[in-house]
Amino acid sequence: MNEPYPVKFSVDYPDRPLDRLTTAFRIFTVIPIVIVLAALRASVLFAPVLLLLLFRQKYPRWWFDWNIEYQRFGNRILVYALLMDDRYPSTDEEQAVHLEYPYPGARNDVNRWLPLVKWLLAIPHLVVLLFLAIGAVLAAVAAWFAILFTGRYPRGLFDFVEGVLRWENRVVGYAFALVTDRYPPFSLRA
Repeated sequence: MNEPYPVKFSVDYPDRPLDRLTTAFRIFTVIPIVIVLAALRASVLFAPVLLLLLFRQKYPRWWFDWNIEYQRFGNRILVYALLMDDRYPSTDEEQAVHLEYPYPGARNDVNRWLPLVKWLLAIPHLVVLLFLAIGAVLAAVAAWFAILFTGRYPRGLFDFVEGVLRWENRVVGYAFALVTDRYPPFSLRA
């Protein structure tokens, strides 16, 4: 199957000098926006969609729109925290982070019973992603030093961290946002 995976994620490479001062203190500047994200997390995203698909075979468009905007917002914060962009995360603008989910036709595109086990099927991905996330954090630490000294995020490190985030978004789209039944590939590539 050569068809591209339906969940698409990318981050624009900052082909410009990054702000060294905000990079130096990023661990502190990210705190307020993480608090906003944590407050939003209280609204459960997975369980209501699971129940709607299971019992009503519906995925309301407004719920889908809420889920994708929430995921985009969380990804902007993550990209900022991992030093991939030095602009403070917007609550509503796309900025350098691009995430696309297909809107699923609940009756035709999504199996009504599969959401009960998708989280279980995602466990191999989650195990691999745990180790990749550790590598992404270490890459961000190395990039922190590189940005402080050169003002640039090394392209190889950037591509690796972007690949980890892409993989994570595919798994979230499959197992938790429930937008596709197609099993995500074990790949960092687009």
